Amino acid sequence: MNVAIVKYNAGNIYSVVNALKRLGIDPMLTDDAELLMKADKVLFPGQGHAGEAMDYLRARKLDLLIRDLKQPVFGICVGQQLLCRHSEEGDTECIGIFDAEVKRFQPQRHEDKVPCMGWNELQVTDNPILKNLGEHPYVYFVHSYYVPVCNETIATADYILPYSASMHKDNFYTCQFHPEKSGKVGEQIIKNFIDL
Repeated sequence: MNVAIVKYNAGNIYSVVNALKRLGIDPMLTDDAELLMKADKVLFPGQGHAGEAMDYLRARKLDLLIRDLKQPVFGICVGQQLLCRHSEEGDTECIGIFDAEVKRFQPQRHEDKVPCMGWNELQVTDNPILKNLGEHPYVYFVHSYYVPVCNETIATADYILPYSASMHKDNFYTCQFHPEKSGKVGEQIIKNFIDL
């Protein structure tokens, strides 16, 4: 299977590469449009700043290419946020697959810390990417920004307020958490995506 990871100078890419290798897949990390178009599956993971990420993508016209991909695409962490319409981080216009506004967490109590870091339980719906997770699946989050619950939300988590932990529209799947750092639950989610 030909699996591509979108290269856009995001952090935390190699943990996704290692997670795929544990599943027997040797992915390519690329910003080459032709290779991304030919891939069987495309992952769009990373950590970083939305504005800087979109500058990199726009300079190479990858924002337009990602929008036109027809194979399954998996946006992880900042990848989920960049697939939305707009982010409050740097007042950034994003790719626009999901008609959603990425917002910054606003602490309500003294114990509310931003960024949200650590393990949190998912409330999941029936979706192929979320099958076989067992009861009360926990996954690992590191984020200061979130996508509010919307029509495309397929899993929620709760930190300060309920938000979109995972989304799905057409051939685009996402998660705000890091499946590559989420033990067996995260590995199952990555496997589910690869098996689509």
